[in-house]
Amino acid sequence: MRILGVDPGLTRCGLGVIDVDPRGAARLVFVDVVRTPAKNPLGQRLAYILERFETVLAHHDPQALALERVFAQDNVASVMGTAQVSGVILAAATRASVNVETYTPSEVKAAVTGSGRANKAQVGVMVARALGLTQAPEPADAADALAIALTHARRTPVRSPSRPATQAQRQWQEAESRARAQK
Repeated sequence: MRILGVDPGLTRCGLGVIDVDPRGAARLVFVDVVRTPAKNPLGQRLAYILERFETVLAHHDPQALALERVFAQDNVASVMGTAQVSGVILAAATRASVNVETYTPSEVKAAVTGSGRANKAQVGVMVARALGLTQAPEPADAADALAIALTHARRTPVRSPSRPATQAQRQWQEAESRARAQK
């Protein structure tokens, strides 16, 4: 399965593509950080991020998109920019018929490091280990995008005709579906 992870941000938007084989082993395919200058008008910045995202989407043809969920924080301007980028990404992926799942920063940290309170350096180290890299991708937005993709890989079993989902995996997916329906 090919997964595109996105760490949305208006100044820096991380994009990371991984392939995951039926055994669950992940391999780095692509990583980049789209940067937009704060001095540019908002519409121009969003259009540039959209253009780069659609190029990556078309070139790498992922089966799934994992997007970091916007979370509340003190800096309203930062949250708004992140939310606007997330909306652009979500709309483009939906138009391209790519399945989208969102994950909170704590979910990503827990999935990659085992602790929902891990720092950026710890996330980077674990991303490098999971992908067999000699060092963490830089800047942190690149490592974060890959961590988001890895989170999706760990939460979504890769199936092949020779490896169907286990009963426990099916039950977990059903429980997650019920929880989403109750929101």
